[in-house]
Amino acid sequence: MISTYQRLKRRRDAGEISGFTLIELLIVIVVLGILAAVVIFALGGITGKSAVAACQADGATVSTAISAFNAQNPGTTVTETLLTGSTDGGPYIQSWPSNLPHYIFTINAGVLQVATLPAGNVTSGSTFANYTGPSSCSAVQ
Repeated sequence: MISTYQRLKRRRDAGEISGFTLIELLIVIVVLGILAAVVIFALGGITGKSAVAACQADGATVSTAISAFNAQNPGTTVTETLLTGSTDGGPYIQSWPSNLPHYIFTINAGVLQVATLPAGNVTSGSTFANYTGPSSCSAVQ
């Protein structure tokens, strides 16, 4: 086996054999796999942070739309339909914000509510809590 290795090495050094050996290719694949794993773990936290930022931005947008609606329509109970313009009196927002499975907003009796739990697995049947500002999105994952 040593003699075969030496013979192949001489042929390679002489330029008779071109290309990479199997060992060299395997080492490159392992190194690339390690680098890919590092990148995936480094980017894992970014998606969670972006979901929190999106929830906060959506909450602020809907809160502003509710305030605008209430200013123009005093005494009228605001609904999702009135804000998105599906009936007369809108639109105050273009589309209703939702980012399932991270969070979902709804209006109940004129009050904006958000569901953020269970974290990372929110459905339309999740428990809603009143939206009180950006801190309401702290459980988003």
